[in-house]
Amino acid sequence: MARKFPITTPLSNQYDVIVVGSGGGGLSTAVRAAHLGLSVLLLEKTDALGGTSAWSGGWLWIPRNPLAIRAGIHEDAEEPRRYICSEMQTDSLDPRLDAFLESGPEMVDFFETQTALNFVDGNAIPDFHELDGHALGSRSVAAAPFDGRQLGKWKHHVRPPLSVISLWGMGIASGADMRHFFNATRRLSSMMYVTKRLTRHALDLVRFGRSTQLVNGNALVGALLKSALDLNVRVQTNASVSTLIKDDQGRVTGVEVIINDQLHSISASKGVVMATGGFPHDTKRQAEQFKGNTGFGHYSAAPKSNTGDGINMAESIGAKICDDLANAGAWSPVSLVPNGKEQIHFPHLIERAKPGIIAVLPNGKRFTSEANSYHDFMRALFDASPADSQPYCWLLADHKAQRRWGLGWSKPFPFPTSYFERTGYLIKGKSLADLALKLGVPVDALTETVARFNCDAKIGFDSEFQRGESPYNHIQGDPEQTPNPSLAALEQGPFYAVKIVPGSLGTFSGVKTNEHGQVLRPDQSVISGLYAVGNDMSSIFGGHYPSGGITLGPAMTFGYRAANHLAE
Repeated sequence: MARKFPITTPLSNQYDVIVVGSGGGGLSTAVRAAHLGLSVLLLEKTDALGGTSAWSGGWLWIPRNPLAIRAGIHEDAEEPRRYICSEMQTDSLDPRLDAFLESGPEMVDFFETQTALNFVDGNAIPDFHELDGHALGSRSVAAAPFDGRQLGKWKHHVRPPLSVISLWGMGIASGADMRHFFNATRRLSSMMYVTKRLTRHALDLVRFGRSTQLVNGNALVGALLKSALDLNVRVQTNASVSTLIKDDQGRVTGVEVIINDQLHSISASKGVVMATGGFPHDTKRQAEQFKGNTGFGHYSAAPKSNTGDGINMAESIGAKICDDLANAGAWSPVSLVPNGKEQIHFPHLIERAKPGIIAVLPNGKRFTSEANSYHDFMRALFDASPADSQPYCWLLADHKAQRRWGLGWSKPFPFPTSYFERTGYLIKGKSLADLALKLGVPVDALTETVARFNCDAKIGFDSEFQRGESPYNHIQGDPEQTPNPSLAALEQGPFYAVKIVPGSLGTFSGVKTNEHGQVLRPDQSVISGLYAVGNDMSSIFGGHYPSGGITLGPAMTFGYRAANHLAE
C-alpha cells in the first residue's frame, strides 16, 4: 500500500533507469518503469517540476482512447491514420506513428486505472483541419483536476501556472471552468462558482502559499508526480546533468550530474531517458533550425530552462538530429509582458477566436482567420511577412470585446485597463484613426479593413478568410454569438491593440528515435542504453500540427513504450 506522503530516499549511485527531465514525457516514463518493478531516478535541473507540460492545457491527442469508447464512439483504426497521411501529404508514415496509434489507448488505460491520474474527454473537440480522415471529436483527453494537497510537501515543487495567464496564481481550466469565469459578471450561477473557486484559492494562499486546485497541465504533472512518489521513484530537483557516461562498447551506462555544486556519477543498468523539453531557448540551435523569417526574434512561451540539454548531450555521443521537418517549432503568437528588466511571453491561445477581435499586419490588413490554431495563425503571419524582416502583427478589439474577453495579458471586466495601458502593453485609441496613428498603421487601410469585417460579421460570413466556418473555428468562438460564434463587429470605442511577435510552445526538431524511443545514429543504428521522449524526440508528425495535444500525447505514449522496452 502506497504511503500518503512518500519520503525521499537517500541518493544512490546506481539505478535501473535514470530519467532526465520532469515534464509529461519524463514523468510518464518514470511512473511506468517503476510500476514494472524498476528502480528509477528522475533528475530535474530546476527547483520546479513539470517543465512545459505544467504550463500546458494538459491535453493529449489519443485517437480511439478509452474515454471515447465508453461514450459509445467507435472509430476504425484506419481513420486517424488517414488523417495523418492527409496532414503530412504522404502514404509512407514514420513507423513510430503506427506504434503511437497502437499504444496510445493502452497508455491512457494504464494511467487511468493504475495511477493517480484521471482524464476528462474531449469528445466535442475537432481536429484542426478538414482533411480526409479528420474527426469532429473523440480523439482528445485532458488531465482531470487534481487536489495538490495530496502531494504534501511536494506540492511546492510543481511548477505553478504561468503567471500572466493565471488569476493570482490560480489556473483556470478550459471548457466549463473558463466559461464560468467569462460569465461571472453576467450570470448568478457563474458568479457563485467563481466566488467559490476564488475563496478556496485565497485560503490556499494563506495556508500553503500557492493554489492546490490544480488544473490543465498542472493537474497532469501533479497526478503523475503523486504516482511516481507512490512507486518510490527517487525525484531530485536542482540536478543539472552535464555528461552521458558510456562504456567501452559505446553503450550509455549513466550520467554525471551536479547537485548542490557537487558532481555525482550515477549509473543506470537499463538505460538513460532524455526528456528535457527540446530547445525553445537554445539560440544556437535556433539559428541552425529556424529557417527564413521564423528565425527573427523568437520568444518562446516555454520555460526558460528548456535550453536543449538532452538534444545536445545526445548529439555529443553521435545521435542523429532531425533538421528536415516541415516546421522546427510549435509556433504560437506571443505578446511581451513587462516584468522589470525581463519580459514574460504571453501565449495567445484563447481570445483570438472570440467575436469582436481581429489581427492586422503593419499595413493594416488582415492575413488569416484569427480563429485558426495558434500554429496555423503563425504560419500565416510568416507567409504574409517579408522574408528579411521581423514578423509581427497587431491584435485589435473594440471596447465591448476587450471588456468581455480581455486582450492578452489585459484582463476583461471588472479589471480596469488603465494599468495595462500605463505599462505600454495595451495601446488605446479613442477611434480607429487614433489607434492607427499610435500603431503606425495606415489609417485608411485599417478603417477599410474594419469596415469590411464589420459588414461580414453582421451577416455571419467572413468573405475574406471564412472565419468561423470550420468546425475548429466554430468551437473556438462564443456559442451565444449569432449567426456566427466567431464574428462580431468592432464598433464600440475606445479601441485597443496588443503587439504579437513570433513565439512557440516548444520545438519539433529533435533526436531521431525508433518505435521504442531508442536514440539512433545517422546510420540508423541504436545507441544502446539511450532513449529520448517528449520534445527531445523528433516529432512523429514531421513538424506538422494536425490537432491539439499532439505534443503531450506522443510524449506520454513513448514514455510508456520506452519504459516497457527498458523492462524487457
